[in-house]
Amino acid sequence: MTSLNRYGTSVFIVFIFFLCVNTALSQSRDGNRSEKPLRLFMIGNSFSQNASKYLPELSKEGGHTLIIGRAELGGAPLQRHWEHAEAAERDPGDPNGKPYGGKSLKMLLADGTWDVITIQQASILSGDVTTYQPYARKLYDYVKQLQPNAAVVFHQTWAYRSDSKDFSRIAKGDSAKNARQMWEKSRAAYHTVADELGISIIPNGDAFWQISSSKKWGYHPDNTFNASLAQPSTLPNQTHSLHVGYSWDNGKLSFDSHHANAAGCYLGGLVWYGFLFGESPVGLTFTPAEVDKDFARQLRKTAWSTVKKEGRKYRNPLVH
Repeated sequence: MTSLNRYGTSVFIVFIFFLCVNTALSQSRDGNRSEKPLRLFMIGNSFSQNASKYLPELSKEGGHTLIIGRAELGGAPLQRHWEHAEAAERDPGDPNGKPYGGKSLKMLLADGTWDVITIQQASILSGDVTTYQPYARKLYDYVKQLQPNAAVVFHQTWAYRSDSKDFSRIAKGDSAKNARQMWEKSRAAYHTVADELGISIIPNGDAFWQISSSKKWGYHPDNTFNASLAQPSTLPNQTHSLHVGYSWDNGKLSFDSHHANAAGCYLGGLVWYGFLFGESPVGLTFTPAEVDKDFARQLRKTAWSTVKKEGRKYRNPLVH
């Protein structure tokens, strides 16, 4: 056989090899997509909306079919969700019991069988464990009564940006002094109540803090920026911020140190992905256009390391 023929044969063999590998991967992905969908229901507020913003795209790329149901109210704590549910139980016709687009929590949960149902505390109250009870227990019991086979889990909210003008309550009449204390107190409260209920935690707050406290990847306030003197369209350096921060809206400078920006929403979705499906999001390629590629790569790594470190009582009900 001539060297040219041997070369041609080698190229053909390599081509066939990669064709087989690609076919196998495609079949694997198709197999995942043909599985029973994971049905996720969120009882929360804008923070659950932030954290799940990119979850559908991530789930699709990973080959998982995800159905999401929502009972979300802006700024709502556990107490408010429970009181609305309680009102509906007392009187099904009471409008106060139907705050979710004219529906009650019971009506929404009755829409099929849910695999995973999440609850969370409002971030501004998250550092004070006394604000969780008895509402976390009441909601948990109520949800389990309506969906006995669902895994109820806690969605751990995150600390505000380091240059925030306010932080969460940590005791009656007392608030956290900085982002670190907010994270520490909030984390302790979530774990205390989760242990009491025997449920798992989606560790978004921990993942946010891992990035925010990193010397290399964390956000550092731009001390050269003077908000009172800022001209329209002028913004500070907000590299690696996970929070919305400063922005201009109709010629007015606004500041939001609480809610997640595209990078924060992306990190939140990655944590949810790793938690729900028990698999690494590191190899996923979907990235929001606003997020730097190198930063996105670090967010994927941090999300997975945080999920693994947390350890989980929860197991994907579709994995046997």
